Amino acid sequence: MTKKTTKVAGANAGSFTDLQKAEQEGALTMEEKLRLLYQLQTTDSQIDKILLLRGELPLEVEDLEDDIKGLATRVENLQKEIRGIEKDIASRRIDADNARVMAAKYEAQQGNVKNSREFDSLSKEIENQNLDVELAEKYIREFSILLKDRREKLEEAKTAHTERNKDLEVKNKELDVIVKETSKEEDALRKKADQIAGRIDNRVLSAYKKVRNNARNGLAVVTIKRGACGGCFNKIPPQRQLDIKMSKKIIVCEYCGRILVDPTFEE
Repeated sequence: MTKKTTKVAGANAGSFTDLQKAEQEGALTMEEKLRLLYQLQTTDSQIDKILLLRGELPLEVEDLEDDIKGLATRVENLQKEIRGIEKDIASRRIDADNARVMAAKYEAQQGNVKNSREFDSLSKEIENQNLDVELAEKYIREFSILLKDRREKLEEAKTAHTERNKDLEVKNKELDVIVKETSKEEDALRKKADQIAGRIDNRVLSAYKKVRNNARNGLAVVTIKRGACGGCFNKIPPQRQLDIKMSKKIIVCEYCGRILVDPTFEE
């Protein structure tokens, strides 16, 4: 536990330096700065709870939108491939028809030959044309099987695309309901957070945001609870607890890097 949280605290070393430099800056007393930070944390936590109510819906909506885009691209590619296969089949049928016409022409000429050499030559041409017909028909059969497969896949993709759109519509409605129910409260809280943040100097605010972004539960400022950090629950020495109670300087947890404030701030 100690090793893991020490790493987190190390990652926030830059934030600690900024906080210590900011202690003497501005017209506010250190206790006022700490109270503002705690108010900002409380407000941000309320916003977090509202966002938590929405659960995984925003991510589900995003995933569905990505799926729909992917399926639309698949449908387009399959349609393009089907057009190409149909074009190939039509071309092979023309080749087969032309070969049959030529074979019939050579067969007709065989009745007017003057010698066996001409007859054999025409027979060879007829044989070649018949081979061309067989080859074209072979390709037509293979392409027809491929065409059937691609058409089936196209229908599957279209069906999936339609189903995903229906799912997206349902999820969007669910999300809209939750957003409408909480939008006024969220807007008010965000306005309050902006007002509080506007009273905090940039160095302290930047450090607060860094710690908050690194904290798993979004808590950058916590009170002492039963002699321990309210974020990571590691024990805090009595002398350090006294310093925190005095609110004369910014003190951070040596394990998790969160800013520590006196429990009376909760009142």
